[in-house]
Amino acid sequence: MRSRHPKEPLAEARPGCGPLIAPLTDQTRPLRQQVFERVRAAGLIPRVQVAKELGVSPASVTTITQELIEAGLVEEVQVPREGDQGRGRPAVSLGVRAGAYLVAGMKLSDREHTAVIVDFAGNLIADDVISRSPGPMTLPDLLTAMETLLGRVCAKAGVPPSALAAMGLGVPGFVDCQQGMVMWSSVLIERGVALAQAATARLGLTVHVDNDANLVTLAELWFGAGRQLADFAVVTIEHGVGMGCVINHRIYRGAKGLGMELGHTKVQLDGALCRCGQRGCLEAYVADYALAREATTALNSVHREGQPVNILLESLYDHAKAGNPAARSIFRRAGRYLAVGLSNVVNLFDPSLIILSGDRMRYDYLYAAETLAEMEHLAISTGRPKPPVEIHAWGDLLWAHGAAALALSEVTERLLSPAREIAAQ
Repeated sequence: MRSRHPKEPLAEARPGCGPLIAPLTDQTRPLRQQVFERVRAAGLIPRVQVAKELGVSPASVTTITQELIEAGLVEEVQVPREGDQGRGRPAVSLGVRAGAYLVAGMKLSDREHTAVIVDFAGNLIADDVISRSPGPMTLPDLLTAMETLLGRVCAKAGVPPSALAAMGLGVPGFVDCQQGMVMWSSVLIERGVALAQAATARLGLTVHVDNDANLVTLAELWFGAGRQLADFAVVTIEHGVGMGCVINHRIYRGAKGLGMELGHTKVQLDGALCRCGQRGCLEAYVADYALAREATTALNSVHREGQPVNILLESLYDHAKAGNPAARSIFRRAGRYLAVGLSNVVNLFDPSLIILSGDRMRYDYLYAAETLAEMEHLAISTGRPKPPVEIHAWGDLLWAHGAAALALSEVTERLLSPAREIAAQ
Protein backbone atom coordinates (compact mmCIF):
# COMPACT_ATOMS: atom_id res chain seq x y z
CA MET A 1 0.00 0.00 0.00
CA ARG A 2 1.49 3.34 -1.06
CA SER A 3 1.87 5.91 1.73
CA ARG A 4 0.67 9.43 1.13
CA HIS A 5 3.31 12.14 0.80
CA PRO A 6 2.76 14.83 3.46
CA LYS A 7 2.27 17.49 0.78
CA GLU A 8 -0.28 15.46 -1.20
CA PRO A 9 -3.84 16.75 -0.76
CA LEU A 10 -6.40 14.52 0.92
CA ALA A 11 -8.46 12.61 -1.63
CA GLU A 12 -11.97 13.97 -2.13
CA ALA A 13 -15.00 12.02 -3.28
CA ARG A 14 -14.69 11.26 -6.98
CA PRO A 15 -17.55 10.70 -9.38
CA GLY A 16 -15.69 7.96 -11.26
CA CYS A 17 -16.13 7.24 -14.94
CA GLY A 18 -17.58 4.59 -17.17
CA PRO A 19 -21.08 3.14 -17.23
CA LEU A 20 -22.86 2.61 -13.93
CA ILE A 21 -24.40 -0.80 -14.45
CA ALA A 22 -27.13 -1.99 -12.11
CA PRO A 23 -26.50 -5.27 -10.27
CA LEU A 24 -27.04 -8.27 -12.51
CA THR A 25 -29.74 -9.55 -10.19
CA ASP A 26 -31.85 -6.55 -11.17
CA GLN A 27 -31.37 -7.19 -14.88
CA THR A 28 -31.76 -10.96 -15.26
CA ARG A 29 -34.97 -12.90 -15.02
CA PRO A 30 -35.34 -15.21 -12.03
CA LEU A 31 -34.69 -18.89 -12.65
CA ARG A 32 -38.35 -19.70 -12.00
CA GLN A 33 -39.35 -17.45 -14.88
CA GLN A 34 -36.66 -18.90 -17.14
CA VAL A 35 -37.89 -22.43 -16.43
CA PHE A 36 -41.49 -21.48 -17.15
CA GLU A 37 -40.60 -19.70 -20.39
CA ARG A 38 -38.51 -22.65 -21.52
CA VAL A 39 -41.44 -25.00 -20.92
CA ARG A 40 -43.81 -22.65 -22.74
CA ALA A 41 -41.48 -22.30 -25.71
CA ALA A 42 -40.99 -26.05 -26.03
CA GLY A 43 -44.64 -27.01 -25.71
CA LEU A 44 -43.72 -30.27 -23.99
CA ILE A 45 -40.28 -30.90 -22.50
CA PRO A 46 -38.78 -33.31 -19.90
CA ARG A 47 -37.31 -31.84 -16.71
CA VAL A 48 -33.86 -33.16 -17.56
CA GLN A 49 -33.93 -31.31 -20.88
CA VAL A 50 -34.91 -28.06 -19.17
CA ALA A 51 -31.96 -28.44 -16.81
CA LYS A 52 -29.60 -29.16 -19.71
CA GLU A 53 -30.74 -26.19 -21.79
CA LEU A 54 -30.58 -23.74 -18.87
CA GLY A 55 -27.30 -25.11 -17.53
CA VAL A 56 -28.63 -25.73 -14.01
CA SER A 57 -28.92 -28.81 -11.84
CA PRO A 58 -31.83 -31.22 -12.35
CA ALA A 59 -32.60 -30.86 -8.62
CA SER A 60 -33.13 -27.10 -9.03
CA VAL A 61 -35.45 -27.66 -11.97
CA THR A 62 -37.41 -30.29 -10.03
CA THR A 63 -37.91 -27.92 -7.10
CA ILE A 64 -38.98 -25.02 -9.31
CA THR A 65 -41.30 -27.04 -11.52
CA GLN A 66 -43.01 -28.43 -8.44
CA GLU A 67 -43.68 -24.86 -7.33
CA LEU A 68 -45.06 -24.03 -10.77
CA ILE A 69 -47.27 -27.12 -10.71
CA GLU A 70 -48.63 -26.21 -7.27
CA ALA A 71 -49.29 -22.67 -8.53
CA GLY A 72 -51.36 -24.12 -11.36
CA LEU A 73 -49.12 -22.74 -14.12
CA VAL A 74 -47.46 -25.95 -15.32
CA GLU A 75 -48.71 -29.54 -15.54
CA GLU A 76 -47.19 -32.96 -16.06
CA VAL A 77 -48.11 -34.70 -19.31
CA GLN A 78 -47.52 -38.35 -20.00
CA VAL A 79 -45.84 -38.89 -23.36
CA PRO A 80 -45.48 -42.40 -24.85
CA ARG A 81 -41.86 -43.45 -25.19
CA GLU A 82 -40.73 -44.02 -28.74
CA GLY A 83 -40.74 -47.72 -29.54
CA ASP A 84 -42.43 -48.69 -26.28
CA GLN A 85 -45.46 -50.22 -28.04
CA GLY A 86 -47.48 -49.79 -24.87
CA ARG A 87 -44.99 -51.47 -22.54
CA GLY A 88 -43.63 -49.77 -19.43
CA ARG A 89 -44.50 -46.43 -17.87
CA PRO A 90 -44.84 -43.49 -20.30
CA ALA A 91 -42.34 -40.65 -20.08
CA VAL A 92 -43.41 -37.52 -18.21
CA SER A 93 -42.96 -34.10 -19.78
CA LEU A 94 -43.85 -30.61 -18.62
CA GLY A 95 -46.28 -28.30 -20.36
CA VAL A 96 -48.02 -25.02 -19.62
CA ARG A 97 -51.49 -25.51 -18.14
CA ALA A 98 -53.39 -23.91 -20.98
CA GLY A 99 -56.51 -23.18 -18.97
CA ALA A 100 -54.70 -21.30 -16.22
CA TYR A 101 -55.37 -17.92 -17.82
CA LEU A 102 -57.03 -16.41 -20.87
CA VAL A 103 -55.94 -13.17 -22.54
CA ALA A 104 -57.21 -11.04 -25.41
CA GLY A 105 -55.31 -9.35 -28.20
CA MET A 106 -56.79 -6.52 -30.26
CA LYS A 107 -55.59 -4.40 -33.15
CA LEU A 108 -57.26 -1.11 -34.05
CA SER A 109 -56.65 0.19 -37.57
CA ASP A 110 -57.94 2.66 -40.11
CA ARG A 111 -60.05 0.06 -41.92
CA GLU A 112 -61.01 -2.65 -39.42
CA HIS A 113 -60.56 -3.82 -35.85
CA THR A 114 -59.51 -7.41 -35.09
CA ALA A 115 -59.40 -9.39 -31.86
CA VAL A 116 -58.39 -12.84 -30.62
CA ILE A 117 -58.72 -14.80 -27.38
CA VAL A 118 -55.83 -17.16 -26.57
CA ASP A 119 -55.15 -19.42 -23.62
CA PHE A 120 -52.06 -19.40 -21.40
CA ALA A 121 -50.22 -21.72 -23.79
CA GLY A 122 -50.89 -19.39 -26.74
CA ASN A 123 -53.60 -21.51 -28.39
CA LEU A 124 -56.25 -19.61 -30.34
CA ILE A 125 -59.70 -19.86 -28.74
CA ALA A 126 -61.69 -17.35 -30.81
CA ASP A 127 -61.29 -14.41 -33.19
CA ASP A 128 -63.46 -11.68 -34.68
CA VAL A 129 -63.27 -8.72 -37.05
CA ILE A 130 -65.27 -5.50 -37.26
CA SER A 131 -65.07 -3.30 -40.37
CA ARG A 132 -65.23 0.45 -39.94
CA SER A 133 -65.25 3.62 -41.96
CA PRO A 134 -61.78 5.13 -42.48
CA GLY A 135 -60.62 8.15 -40.53
CA PRO A 136 -59.69 9.01 -36.95
CA MET A 137 -62.18 8.56 -34.09
CA THR A 138 -62.76 10.34 -30.81
CA LEU A 139 -61.56 8.54 -27.71
CA PRO A 140 -65.12 7.74 -26.49
CA ASP A 141 -66.01 6.28 -29.90
CA LEU A 142 -62.81 4.24 -29.98
CA LEU A 143 -63.49 2.85 -26.51
CA THR A 144 -67.02 1.94 -27.55
CA ALA A 145 -65.68 0.08 -30.60
CA MET A 146 -63.20 -1.77 -28.38
CA GLU A 147 -65.92 -2.73 -25.92
CA THR A 148 -68.18 -3.98 -28.72
CA LEU A 149 -65.45 -6.07 -30.33
CA LEU A 150 -64.30 -7.51 -27.01
CA GLY A 151 -67.86 -8.52 -26.18
CA ARG A 152 -68.24 -10.25 -29.55
CA VAL A 153 -65.00 -12.21 -29.41
CA CYS A 154 -65.62 -13.23 -25.79
CA ALA A 155 -69.08 -14.47 -26.80
CA LYS A 156 -67.45 -16.62 -29.46
CA ALA A 157 -65.00 -17.96 -26.87
CA GLY A 158 -67.86 -18.64 -24.45
CA VAL A 159 -66.36 -16.56 -21.65
CA PRO A 160 -67.20 -13.17 -20.09
CA PRO A 161 -64.64 -10.35 -20.38
CA SER A 162 -64.14 -10.62 -16.62
CA ALA A 163 -62.56 -14.06 -17.18
CA LEU A 164 -59.61 -12.48 -19.00
CA ALA A 165 -56.33 -11.85 -17.18
CA ALA A 166 -55.30 -8.98 -19.47
CA MET A 167 -55.61 -7.55 -22.97
CA GLY A 168 -52.92 -6.41 -25.36
CA LEU A 169 -53.88 -3.53 -27.65
CA GLY A 170 -52.15 -2.35 -30.81
CA VAL A 171 -52.63 0.97 -32.58
CA PRO A 172 -50.69 2.66 -35.37
CA GLY A 173 -48.65 5.71 -34.49
CA PHE A 174 -46.30 6.85 -31.75
CA VAL A 175 -46.88 4.82 -28.59
CA ASP A 176 -45.08 4.79 -25.25
CA CYS A 177 -45.70 1.18 -24.24
CA GLN A 178 -44.37 1.53 -20.70
CA GLN A 179 -46.61 4.49 -19.90
CA GLY A 180 -49.54 3.30 -22.00
CA MET A 181 -49.58 6.67 -23.79
CA VAL A 182 -50.50 7.26 -27.43
CA MET A 183 -48.70 10.43 -28.48
CA TRP A 184 -50.24 10.35 -31.97
CA SER A 185 -52.24 7.80 -33.92
CA SER A 186 -54.12 7.81 -37.20
CA VAL A 187 -57.08 6.15 -35.44
CA LEU A 188 -57.44 8.88 -32.80
CA ILE A 189 -58.42 12.51 -33.19
CA GLU A 190 -56.85 13.46 -29.86
CA ARG A 191 -53.12 13.48 -29.18
CA GLY A 192 -51.33 12.53 -25.97
CA VAL A 193 -53.99 10.03 -24.86
CA ALA A 194 -53.48 7.73 -21.87
CA LEU A 195 -55.13 4.93 -23.82
CA ALA A 196 -54.11 2.02 -21.59
CA GLN A 197 -55.59 3.74 -18.56
CA ALA A 198 -58.79 4.74 -20.37
CA ALA A 199 -59.27 1.26 -21.87
CA THR A 200 -58.59 -0.42 -18.51
CA ALA A 201 -61.25 1.73 -16.84
CA ARG A 202 -63.78 1.16 -19.64
CA LEU A 203 -63.29 -2.60 -20.10
CA GLY A 204 -62.70 -3.56 -16.48
CA LEU A 205 -59.48 -5.50 -17.16
CA THR A 206 -55.82 -4.58 -17.40
CA VAL A 207 -54.92 -3.30 -20.89
CA HIS A 208 -51.39 -2.96 -22.27
CA VAL A 209 -50.93 -0.86 -25.41
CA ASP A 210 -48.15 -0.79 -28.00
CA ASN A 211 -47.38 0.32 -31.53
CA ASP A 212 -48.92 -2.10 -34.01
CA ALA A 213 -45.62 -2.77 -35.81
CA ASN A 214 -44.11 -3.89 -32.51
CA LEU A 215 -47.00 -6.31 -32.14
CA VAL A 216 -46.38 -7.88 -35.55
CA THR A 217 -42.81 -8.32 -34.40
CA LEU A 218 -44.00 -9.94 -31.17
CA ALA A 219 -46.21 -12.26 -33.24
CA GLU A 220 -43.17 -13.35 -35.25
CA LEU A 221 -41.12 -13.71 -32.06
CA TRP A 222 -43.75 -15.80 -30.27
CA PHE A 223 -45.48 -17.69 -33.06
CA GLY A 224 -43.55 -17.24 -36.31
CA ALA A 225 -40.21 -17.15 -38.06
CA GLY A 226 -38.45 -15.22 -35.30
CA ARG A 227 -38.81 -17.83 -32.54
CA GLN A 228 -35.28 -19.16 -32.99
CA LEU A 229 -33.60 -15.92 -34.06
CA ALA A 230 -31.73 -13.68 -31.63
CA ASP A 231 -31.85 -10.63 -33.90
CA PHE A 232 -34.28 -9.79 -36.70
CA ALA A 233 -36.34 -6.90 -38.06
CA VAL A 234 -39.93 -6.67 -39.25
CA VAL A 235 -41.03 -3.94 -41.66
CA THR A 236 -44.79 -3.53 -42.02
CA ILE A 237 -46.46 -1.91 -45.01
CA GLU A 238 -50.17 -1.22 -44.75
CA HIS A 239 -51.98 2.00 -43.96
CA GLY A 240 -48.55 3.22 -42.84
CA VAL A 241 -44.99 1.94 -42.70
CA GLY A 242 -43.79 0.56 -39.39
CA MET A 243 -40.86 -1.38 -38.02
CA GLY A 244 -40.10 -3.62 -35.09
CA CYS A 245 -36.66 -4.84 -34.11
CA VAL A 246 -35.65 -7.78 -31.92
CA ILE A 247 -32.21 -7.64 -30.30
CA ASN A 248 -31.00 -10.58 -28.24
CA HIS A 249 -34.45 -12.22 -28.27
CA ARG A 250 -36.11 -9.07 -26.87
CA ILE A 251 -38.07 -6.40 -28.71
CA TYR A 252 -36.30 -3.04 -28.70
CA ARG A 253 -38.46 0.07 -28.26
CA GLY A 254 -35.97 2.85 -27.56
CA ALA A 255 -35.22 4.94 -24.48
CA LYS A 256 -38.70 6.54 -24.43
CA GLY A 257 -40.50 3.62 -26.07
CA LEU A 258 -40.93 5.56 -29.30
CA GLY A 259 -38.12 4.19 -31.45
CA MET A 260 -38.02 2.16 -34.66
CA GLU A 261 -40.15 4.62 -36.64
CA LEU A 262 -38.75 3.64 -40.02
CA GLY A 263 -41.78 5.05 -41.82
CA HIS A 264 -40.93 8.53 -40.58
CA THR A 265 -37.28 8.55 -41.56
CA LYS A 266 -36.76 11.14 -44.28
CA VAL A 267 -36.05 10.06 -47.84
CA GLN A 268 -36.77 13.38 -49.58
CA LEU A 269 -36.20 16.85 -48.15
CA ASP A 270 -39.34 18.99 -48.50
CA GLY A 271 -40.99 16.01 -50.20
CA ALA A 272 -44.49 14.59 -50.15
CA LEU A 273 -46.74 15.36 -47.18
CA CYS A 274 -46.93 12.57 -44.61
CA ARG A 275 -49.96 12.01 -42.39
CA CYS A 276 -47.73 12.72 -39.37
CA GLY A 277 -47.62 16.35 -40.56
CA GLN A 278 -44.03 16.39 -41.81
CA ARG A 279 -42.73 16.06 -45.36
CA GLY A 280 -40.48 13.59 -47.10
CA CYS A 281 -41.14 10.57 -44.84
CA LEU A 282 -40.67 7.11 -46.30
CA GLU A 283 -44.31 6.38 -45.49
CA ALA A 284 -45.44 9.24 -47.73
CA TYR A 285 -44.14 7.30 -50.74
CA VAL A 286 -44.91 3.68 -49.82
CA ALA A 287 -48.05 3.50 -47.64
CA ASP A 288 -51.51 2.93 -49.08
CA TYR A 289 -52.57 6.57 -48.93
CA ALA A 290 -49.43 7.52 -50.85
CA LEU A 291 -50.14 4.93 -53.56
CA ALA A 292 -53.79 6.03 -53.67
CA ARG A 293 -52.75 9.65 -54.12
CA GLU A 294 -50.62 8.70 -57.10
CA ALA A 295 -53.26 6.33 -58.45
CA THR A 296 -55.82 9.11 -58.94
CA THR A 297 -53.42 10.67 -61.43
CA ALA A 298 -52.20 7.46 -63.06
CA LEU A 299 -55.73 6.17 -63.63
CA ASN A 300 -57.04 9.60 -64.67
CA SER A 301 -59.77 9.35 -62.05
CA VAL A 302 -60.89 11.07 -58.90
CA HIS A 303 -60.78 9.31 -55.54
CA ARG A 304 -64.41 9.69 -54.52
CA GLU A 305 -65.16 10.55 -50.91
CA GLY A 306 -65.97 7.38 -49.00
CA GLN A 307 -64.53 5.07 -51.68
CA PRO A 308 -62.40 2.40 -49.98
CA VAL A 309 -58.71 2.92 -50.63
CA ASN A 310 -58.23 -0.81 -51.16
CA ILE A 311 -60.56 -0.71 -54.20
CA LEU A 312 -58.49 2.07 -55.75
CA LEU A 313 -55.27 0.19 -55.01
CA GLU A 314 -56.61 -3.04 -56.49
CA SER A 315 -57.45 -1.11 -59.66
CA LEU A 316 -53.96 0.40 -59.71
CA TYR A 317 -52.42 -3.04 -59.25
CA ASP A 318 -54.55 -4.55 -62.02
CA HIS A 319 -53.45 -1.76 -64.38
CA ALA A 320 -49.81 -2.36 -63.47
CA LYS A 321 -50.16 -6.07 -64.13
CA ALA A 322 -51.76 -5.28 -67.47
CA GLY A 323 -48.74 -3.19 -68.46
CA ASN A 324 -50.00 0.35 -67.80
CA PRO A 325 -46.71 2.32 -67.69
CA ALA A 326 -47.99 4.99 -65.29
CA ALA A 327 -49.31 2.41 -62.82
CA ARG A 328 -46.11 0.39 -63.04
CA SER A 329 -43.99 3.49 -62.45
CA ILE A 330 -45.87 4.20 -59.21
CA PHE A 331 -45.04 0.78 -57.79
CA ARG A 332 -41.52 1.02 -59.16
CA ARG A 333 -40.90 4.34 -57.41
CA ALA A 334 -42.43 3.05 -54.17
CA GLY A 335 -40.19 -0.01 -54.44
CA ARG A 336 -37.09 2.14 -54.85
CA TYR A 337 -37.94 4.18 -51.76
CA LEU A 338 -38.59 0.95 -49.90
CA ALA A 339 -35.13 -0.24 -50.98
CA VAL A 340 -33.65 2.91 -49.43
CA GLY A 341 -35.43 2.19 -46.14
CA LEU A 342 -34.42 -1.49 -46.08
CA SER A 343 -30.79 -0.66 -46.84
CA ASN A 344 -30.79 1.70 -43.86
CA VAL A 345 -32.12 -1.12 -41.68
CA VAL A 346 -29.27 -3.34 -42.88
CA ASN A 347 -26.66 -0.63 -42.30
CA LEU A 348 -27.93 0.26 -38.83
CA PHE A 349 -28.86 -3.10 -37.30
CA ASP A 350 -27.31 -5.89 -39.41
CA PRO A 351 -30.26 -8.22 -38.65
CA SER A 352 -30.10 -11.93 -39.41
CA LEU A 353 -33.46 -11.66 -41.20
CA ILE A 354 -35.77 -8.94 -42.50
CA ILE A 355 -39.47 -9.80 -42.66
CA LEU A 356 -41.77 -7.72 -44.84
CA SER A 357 -45.30 -8.02 -43.49
CA GLY A 358 -48.70 -6.49 -43.97
CA ASP A 359 -51.58 -6.49 -46.40
CA ARG A 360 -49.74 -4.40 -49.00
CA MET A 361 -47.18 -7.18 -49.51
CA ARG A 362 -49.75 -8.74 -51.84
CA TYR A 363 -48.51 -6.19 -54.35
CA ASP A 364 -45.37 -7.94 -55.51
CA TYR A 365 -44.15 -4.87 -57.38
CA LEU A 366 -43.11 -3.49 -53.99
CA TYR A 367 -40.64 -6.31 -53.46
CA ALA A 368 -39.76 -7.21 -57.03
CA ALA A 369 -36.30 -8.60 -57.72
CA GLU A 370 -34.99 -5.19 -58.77
CA THR A 371 -36.16 -3.67 -55.47
CA LEU A 372 -34.27 -6.24 -53.40
CA ALA A 373 -31.26 -5.93 -55.69
CA GLU A 374 -31.28 -2.17 -55.15
CA MET A 375 -31.42 -2.73 -51.40
CA GLU A 376 -28.27 -4.84 -51.63
CA HIS A 377 -26.62 -2.18 -53.79
CA LEU A 378 -27.44 0.63 -51.34
CA ALA A 379 -26.33 -1.31 -48.26
CA ILE A 380 -22.67 -0.98 -47.36
CA SER A 381 -20.41 -3.56 -48.97
CA THR A 382 -18.72 -5.66 -46.30
CA GLY A 383 -17.85 -8.72 -48.34
CA ARG A 384 -20.45 -10.73 -46.43
CA PRO A 385 -23.93 -11.69 -47.62
CA LYS A 386 -26.81 -9.35 -46.92
CA PRO A 387 -29.62 -10.62 -44.65
CA PRO A 388 -32.36 -12.58 -46.39
CA VAL A 389 -35.74 -10.92 -46.90
CA GLU A 390 -38.92 -12.93 -46.36
CA ILE A 391 -42.42 -11.87 -47.38
CA HIS A 392 -45.25 -12.60 -44.94
CA ALA A 393 -48.48 -11.35 -46.50
CA TRP A 394 -50.69 -12.22 -43.54
CA GLY A 395 -53.88 -10.52 -42.44
CA ASP A 396 -54.81 -8.44 -39.44
CA LEU A 397 -55.26 -11.48 -37.20
CA LEU A 398 -51.47 -11.74 -37.08
CA TRP A 399 -51.36 -8.28 -35.49
CA ALA A 400 -53.99 -9.30 -32.95
CA HIS A 401 -51.91 -12.39 -32.11
CA GLY A 402 -49.00 -10.06 -31.38
CA ALA A 403 -51.25 -8.07 -29.04
CA ALA A 404 -52.13 -11.33 -27.29
CA ALA A 405 -48.41 -12.11 -26.97
CA LEU A 406 -47.95 -8.72 -25.28
CA ALA A 407 -50.69 -9.63 -22.80
CA LEU A 408 -49.19 -13.08 -22.17
CA SER A 409 -45.78 -11.53 -21.59
CA GLU A 410 -47.15 -9.01 -19.10
CA VAL A 411 -49.15 -11.66 -17.23
CA THR A 412 -46.04 -13.85 -17.01
CA GLU A 413 -44.01 -10.95 -15.64
CA ARG A 414 -46.70 -10.20 -13.09
CA LEU A 415 -46.84 -13.80 -11.90
CA LEU A 416 -43.16 -14.74 -11.92
CA SER A 417 -41.04 -11.61 -11.59
CA PRO A 418 -40.13 -10.73 -7.98
CA ALA A 419 -39.54 -7.09 -9.00
CA ARG A 420 -43.18 -6.82 -10.07
CA GLU A 421 -44.36 -8.49 -6.86
CA ILE A 422 -42.39 -6.05 -4.69
CA ALA A 423 -43.61 -3.05 -6.69
CA ALA A 424 -47.21 -4.15 -6.24
CA GLN A 425 -46.92 -4.28 -2.45
